[in-house]
Amino acid sequence: MTKIEKRRKKMETLSLIGLVLLCAGLVAPFANIGSELLQTVFKYVYSAGALLYCFARMVNVNEEGDSLRLRRLRRLEMWAGIAFVAGAFFWWYNSLRYPGIGFSLSVMRDTIMFTLGGATIQIIASWMIAARMKKEK
Repeated sequence: MTKIEKRRKKMETLSLIGLVLLCAGLVAPFANIGSELLQTVFKYVYSAGALLYCFARMVNVNEEGDSLRLRRLRRLEMWAGIAFVAGAFFWWYNSLRYPGIGFSLSVMRDTIMFTLGGATIQIIASWMIAARMKKEK
């Protein structure tokens, strides 16, 4: 296994951990809507997952012989991470903008929108990367 393959495997693991944290952070507030402490904890969990995912996708895992299309598809995954970070930003911003409301659609609206957008980008990019790698081999 080459050095770049090891790095790619590590970054895929980090991005998977980031996605799991994103999912846990986003789903948990729906389970207990009334608890302000849990909402704050899971806001941190979501933010940590978004930053971890974005960091993992910013690391260069391209080989020397990879095509331009494959490089661009991997860069597209980074934009999914940026969408997740934007969702985390808006969760923090809206919770400060609407104090005392707690968990409501006005606080979570932008976070959910950016999370769905980032997830869509991630799904499409991962399908296209797998198809492109299969085609190039």
